[in-house]
This record gives sequence, C-alpha cells and structure tokens, in this order.
Amino acid sequence: MRIWIAGVSCVVALMSELAIANEEPAGSETERLQGIVRNLLDDNAAFARTHKSDYYKPFAEKQRPRATVVTCSDSRVHTHAFDKTPDGDLFMVRNIGNQIATAEGSVEYGVLHLHTPLLIIIGHVACGAIKAAQGDYSKLEASIRRELETLKLPKRNPKNDEEEEWLRGVDANVHYQVDVALKKFANEVKEGRLTVIGAVYDFLNAKHQGQGRLVVININGNTDSSSILSGLMKLTGAGIKLDKKPAGKPADNKKAAAH
Repeated sequence: MRIWIAGVSCVVALMSELAIANEEPAGSETERLQGIVRNLLDDNAAFARTHKSDYYKPFAEKQRPRATVVTCSDSRVHTHAFDKTPDGDLFMVRNIGNQIATAEGSVEYGVLHLHTPLLIIIGHVACGAIKAAQGDYSKLEASIRRELETLKLPKRNPKNDEEEEWLRGVDANVHYQVDVALKKFANEVKEGRLTVIGAVYDFLNAKHQGQGRLVVININGNTDSSSILSGLMKLTGAGIKLDKKPAGKPADNKKAAAH
C-alpha cells in the first residue's frame, strides 16, 4: 500500500510539472483536480499511519452496525458530527432528501439483515432537495426529478417567509420518512426490536438549540416535546452524560443521537 501511495504521489507530482510546462492558467480545472486527489490520498495515508491493526479487528471480518442511518448526500452532513467512531458502527444510506423510497433495499438490509436496533433519519437545515421540491424542478434531469417526486411536502403557508417554509419542509420530510419507516417495519417496532428516530442536523442554528446540534424531532411517531424528552431519557438512561463514552469501552455504549 505504501508503494502504491508513493507511486501515485509521484504521478501527481509529475502531472503538476507537466501542467506548469504547458502553462496551465493559475486555478485551472487541472490544478483543482490535482489538489483534490492529492488531499484525499494524503488524508488516507495519514489515517492508515495512525490506525494500527487493532483498530480494524472489531469489524474486519464482519459488520455489526448499531444503527441504520438514512441521511442526505449533502457534503455538509457527515458522520463526525454525531459519531466520533463511525467505522463498523453506522450502516450509512445517503441520497438527496434523506429518503427511504429511493434507497429502500439499502434501508431494509440494515434493519432486516444486519438487525440494527435503531433506524435514524437525519435531515438537515438548508437542504437543497427540499428547496428544489418546493419550487419548479421540471427542467432538471429526469433522474433527479424522479427522486424529488417521492418527497411529500406540505402546501406552502402564506404567512411564512421563504426561510421558515424551507425549514418547515425539512421537518415535514423527516416526519414523513419516519412515518414510512414505521409502516414498513411495523412488526419490528411493535416487538421492540427497532426504534425509529427522526432528527435534523442544524449547522446554522436555525432551531436555536446550538450550531452543529442534532435535534431530535420524532421518536417512533411521537413529535411533541414532552414525548421526545421522555423518549430520549428512556433511550439514553437517566443521568447518563451523552457527550462521553465510558472509559475502556470505545466500541460500546455509543452516545445518543442528540445532546
């Protein structure tokens, strides 16, 4: 692997020299691509260097994720915001609009075959899919239109401004996806083998609970604040500090999805 990385680094360096020789303009697409690839390879090399064989042992032979996560493809939404050690821990399903309908098989695999006790649907503020679905998307590519058509959003409230409607759409979509999940996995939920949580990752502090917070807005179809609070207390355990993992058990007792 080190030989391969070194070889690729040499190729990238050679490409840079050729770009200069051909008088590529500063900030060209070639230079931008070179920077992206170089950064990815450097970051991966650093990761491999700092994570020894013991790190991979818990999941090297078989995956045993604790949660199936359905979230948006948006580049601003990533696992480090709600799980410091996602490797082997989260079965990730990503698509535009954090939908079940456009990734049904993947979600079913996580719940029915990997038997994760938690299915969490994570929307996010400023979601482009929600914004597009609230407007006219008829001129977009057919494949994108098909994915936007499966979003079920409420009719616009004329009393709300554009930003309020956008956030309202984000929340409504999370609730809708939870409803879809509760119907699809009704037996698993009824028998206590699955809990479905809906949350919004708020990197803008639009919900006024702190920038970067994962705000839980739905637990098994319950959306009022008192039910959510009691539900979170039950799921996390009263008195447990949610921002820390017990010492000596890095792979156990994962923190809850909200603070």
